Amino acid sequence: MQNKLKIINDPVHGFIKILHEILFDVIEHPYFQRLRRISQTGLLNLIFPGATHTRFHHAIGAMHLMFTALETLKQKGVAVSVDEEKGAMLAILMHDIGHGPFSHALESMLMDDWHHENLSLLLMNRLNDEFNGQLSVAIEMFQGKYHRKFFNQLISSQLDVDRLDYLNRDSFFTGVSEGNINTQRIISMMNVCKEELVIDAKGVYSIENFLTARMFMYWQVYYHKTSALAEFILVKILERAKSLVSQGIDLPATENLKYFLSRGKSAATDEDVERFTQLDDNDVIQAMKLWQKSDDFVLSYWCKCVIQRNLPKTIISSHPFDGRLIEEKIKNTNEFFGIDNGKELVHEITRSLLPYNTEKQPIYLLQKNGEILKLDESEDQLLSGLIVHKTKRYILTFPRLM
Repeated sequence: MQNKLKIINDPVHGFIKILHEILFDVIEHPYFQRLRRISQTGLLNLIFPGATHTRFHHAIGAMHLMFTALETLKQKGVAVSVDEEKGAMLAILMHDIGHGPFSHALESMLMDDWHHENLSLLLMNRLNDEFNGQLSVAIEMFQGKYHRKFFNQLISSQLDVDRLDYLNRDSFFTGVSEGNINTQRIISMMNVCKEELVIDAKGVYSIENFLTARMFMYWQVYYHKTSALAEFILVKILERAKSLVSQGIDLPATENLKYFLSRGKSAATDEDVERFTQLDDNDVIQAMKLWQKSDDFVLSYWCKCVIQRNLPKTIISSHPFDGRLIEEKIKNTNEFFGIDNGKELVHEITRSLLPYNTEKQPIYLLQKNGEILKLDESEDQLLSGLIVHKTKRYILTFPRLM
């Protein structure tokens, strides 16, 4: 008999125990092992060289935090059965199993707006068949349909263990210390009131620190103008490749990527799913390396930008750019390259963020008298009232003309 109760050494959380055999079986499955070849942060390593960690890392870390959170709740008198513990740990372990190459950037391009959560659910159902129904509770929790609401909230809410892991992990690997949050402190403040996830009132500042850390990470890392640009270019490359293939132009690519480039709009078939689970970042990197030599100027230009890290220029603003400035950049691009489709290389990208949404799954504080209070309504809060407004940034990108 194989020993499945392993220990994994994680750079962020230290030693992580795999406590149930079914967790080990899911981790060993090819669907899950593929996450080793899917970057957690897309092309962020072009800006932060250390950001080479994967979805595999993150899923294991989130599973560990789920266990820690459940242990905390048990100590506070919340009843959690073994089946519920397994279900919650499995649900968070598999929450990203449907991510495609380079994560969010290419989802809609490859699978016609098939959000990764739909694919995750589809793959979970397949695994559930394979493991004789052992994932049923996990699937219910993942869909937010479990009758005890706090389990659903631990998996997906404004204060879920997914966010607790990726903020610390991305902060660690990018070296951006503003995202470093005290995960243990936050988890130790978790509680349950009427089956809802709440935070002990004395943890108010840890929660505010978490919300502001997340905001800083978005503007400093995920929405950094060059990060936004790199993600945008990836989408443009696949859009262009798909368009060329639809015109009958043969582009070199791995068999599975070729399949998706030539695939029309339709509901996902069994073959789609099978091929999707064979795709990872390597397929796209290989294609970009080859397409640098493409006869199509736009495709070749974008691919060289990424592979040679010779990225276009960007300007960032809190207001939309003047149409005349955009026209001027297009005109200069056409003249410099001797082309007539310079508008394909000049774009305005937008990014917006609402750091804390008071309406959608608000965070509740549990008072000493047993009553609960919305975080932004607490007299003790310092910042929550200031981060309830959406901020938007505009990024203009255009070629370097020199």
